[in-house]
Amino acid sequence: MTKAELTAKMAKDAKITNRAAEEALNSLLNSIKASLKRGKPVTMVGFGTFSVAKRKARTGRNPQTGKAIHIAARKVPRFKAGKGLKDTVR
Repeated sequence: MTKAELTAKMAKDAKITNRAAEEALNSLLNSIKASLKRGKPVTMVGFGTFSVAKRKARTGRNPQTGKAIHIAARKVPRFKAGKGLKDTVR
């Protein structure tokens, strides 16, 4: 499902305009991004939890040359599905 399809479905289900649904979706996504940027997890009971994980620095290999390269430490987003979402998918 694309973002456009999701906003159209939200608009239809909530009986609002596509523009209002798109603004609501953008607000949700921006709020999640802002929280993760501050290092705070976002939990939606029954759906899942968005969080930030830290990856350690490591040594990797360039697949073309086989030469060892340094991969810097960084933060990455994570999502853990909640029980309700898992049960729905099963």
